[in-house]
Amino acid sequence: MKAIVVNQFGGPEVLALATVPDPKPGPGQVVVQLAAIGINPVDTYIRSGNYAHKPALPYTPGMDGAGVILAIGDGVTRLREGQRVYVAGSLSGTYAERTLCDASHVHSLPENVSFAQGAALGVPYATAHVGLFSRGQAAAGETVLIHGGTGGVGLAAIQLAHAAGLTVYATGGTDIGRQLALAQGAHRVFDHQAPDYPEHILRETAGRGVHVILEMLGNVNLAKDLTLLAPRGRVVVIGSRGPIEINPRDLMARNADIRGVMLLNTPPEEIARVHAALEAGLENGSLRPAIGREFPLGDAAQGHIAVMTPGATGKLILQP
Repeated sequence: MKAIVVNQFGGPEVLALATVPDPKPGPGQVVVQLAAIGINPVDTYIRSGNYAHKPALPYTPGMDGAGVILAIGDGVTRLREGQRVYVAGSLSGTYAERTLCDASHVHSLPENVSFAQGAALGVPYATAHVGLFSRGQAAAGETVLIHGGTGGVGLAAIQLAHAAGLTVYATGGTDIGRQLALAQGAHRVFDHQAPDYPEHILRETAGRGVHVILEMLGNVNLAKDLTLLAPRGRVVVIGSRGPIEINPRDLMARNADIRGVMLLNTPPEEIARVHAALEAGLENGSLRPAIGREFPLGDAAQGHIAVMTPGATGKLILQP
């Protein structure tokens, strides 16, 4: 089969299309024939060699995808061959025509959800759910600000927060992105490139501030985030590309918290609960991933460049 193989850590150019053996399922495992593959920023961090979790070389990137179950190993009873599924974790990597997964990482995909939408679920929606509800402890009636609400995680968080009864504010850097965030359920959207956007957010809350902030670029926004919090507010840092200086008094004055999220550190039992909630949201229509650009598998390097380019909207997908 065709797959992307990384032989050394580095820039996007290390993503090479190659022919590799077809995977075979062992006990408790499943092989999925992929119809769509999700591109995530974390894939680029791992590829660069600068991430906390480094795979052994050579490896095939990717944790997300969607398709049809091709083969099932001994002991798997929850799934069946030919079933439409999405993948949220892979033993062999998802940047490939087929992927080997532990059965616990494979989830049912309703008929009314496309394979591209299924490939958008794993990392973005699970990260958004953990960030909002486990780490952020967001509750109905509260206000949440989703910083960077036009990417995969941001749009997922908008949908999840809207469905849970929160007032949803979001930021985006382009008119197209801001319109998309509104269409996905945000109540108000602000231009984070405008120097006075924090004043607009505070004005919208009548000066009270927001209860929860989901932060996708902590090294740029965290210091400002602390001034936007309501008393006992929480900033949940989902992404950061470097250090930042903050004023601890902004935390102290509000009895506020800064909390971090790394999906790979989330306990398996919590991940199982998250995906049970996501499957329910797909079935009832409250969750509908928004797809941006799609790339052929062989253009994975272009996908990695695009996912890290400011202004990207919607989920980026590889087509095997």
